[in-house]
Amino acid sequence: MSTKSKSQTKSAKVITLLSRKKGTTLAEICKTTNWKQHSVRAFLTGLRKKGYVLAREQRGDDGTAYRITQNPSDQDAKGSV
Repeated sequence: MSTKSKSQTKSAKVITLLSRKKGTTLAEICKTTNWKQHSVRAFLTGLRKKGYVLAREQRGDDGTAYRITQNPSDQDAKGSV
């Protein structure tokens, strides 16, 4: 049998999408995770509580895009200076 690496968690996939330069939309996250929009919004709120800074930007006809602008580890590094 071949050993496959463990698939990426949904949380990790969403963080990867949010880390892209152009960010991601709620629809893209829903499609990737099979979550409903209210679940995606709750997840984004949880990220904010963990210290992530999220930007919300208009993306023309695509609607609203969300993007991580600062990770919790970035804030820790700044605080210890």
